[in-house]
Amino acid sequence: MEPAEQLNELVSAEGRNRKAVLCQRCGSRVLQPGAALFSRRQLFLPSMRKKPALADGSSPDGDLLQDHWLVNDMFTFENVGFTKDVGNIKFLVCADCEIGPIGWHCLDDRNSFYVALERVSHE
Repeated sequence: MEPAEQLNELVSAEGRNRKAVLCQRCGSRVLQPGAALFSRRQLFLPSMRKKPALADGSSPDGDLLQDHWLVNDMFTFENVGFTKDVGNIKFLVCADCEIGPIGWHCLDDRNSFYVALERVSHE
């Protein structure tokens, strides 16, 4: 399937997530359908690992990702955890299995939480 076709399956005409967003590892529900807006923004996320390894402040390997679900309120999430501050960034992790980061939050912008499409599954 082409990437554009995959996006059409995931993104509604209003730009919202058509399907529930789940943790790739444990299947825990992160967002309900329709809870987030599709957003294109280049963000660096460290490689996936357990939460304690993310907060050590070392310069980790990672990926520059551009397709995200944008959530404007942290209470919209069904199940998400946050790392300790890494500079002015908090990384989002699965609250059940603590794998991540699945997303990114800058402390300068209290109303923007990004979840990378490549780091989650959809159902």
